[in-house]
Amino acid sequence: MASTVTFKGDEMQLCGQPPAAGQDAPDFELVATDMSAVSLKDSAGKVRVISVVPSIDTDVCAIETARFNRELDKLPDDVMGYTVSVDTPFAQKRWCAAEGVEKMQLLSDFKSHDFLRDYGVYIENLGMAARCIFIVDKNDKIAYTQLVPEIADEPDYDAVIDKARNLAS
Repeated sequence: MASTVTFKGDEMQLCGQPPAAGQDAPDFELVATDMSAVSLKDSAGKVRVISVVPSIDTDVCAIETARFNRELDKLPDDVMGYTVSVDTPFAQKRWCAAEGVEKMQLLSDFKSHDFLRDYGVYIENLGMAARCIFIVDKNDKIAYTQLVPEIADEPDYDAVIDKARNLAS
C-alpha cells in the first residue's frame, strides 16, 4: 500500500512506501552539480543524512537545506549530507553558489526519478518528491526515516541531528 502526504492540505499519493529502519538502503545513481554520477557506494562507511525535497527553489526547501548545511559543521566528520530533488544540476549549482552551501551535496534525480521511486517518495501527478529525511548508517541500512506529513512543513531537525550524532558515535 502506498503512503500519502498532503500538499497545501490536498492529499497526495506516493508511488510506494519509504523504506523503514533496518531495511537495506536502495543504491542509487544521481547527478551532482558538476554533472558527475554519485551513488550510495561513493560514501560507504559514513553516516548519510539524505534530505529529499520537492524543489530547492522553494522557501521551505531552501531553509531546510541551509539548516542541514549548518548542522553538519557540528557533527563528526563521518556524517555527510545529501539533498535530493528533481531540480536540474545547473539550478542546484546556482542555488548553492548564491546561498554558500558547501557541506550538503545537492544531487539531482531529474533524469529518471528512479531514486524517488525506489525510496517511495515520488508524487507522480506532481512530478516531484515528498519531503522526507533518510539516515543511512555506515552499513548501508536505513537507520531513520522521517516522512513529513505536509510537504510545505519543515522536518523535525532535532530528531534527525540527534539520530545522526548517535550513529556516528
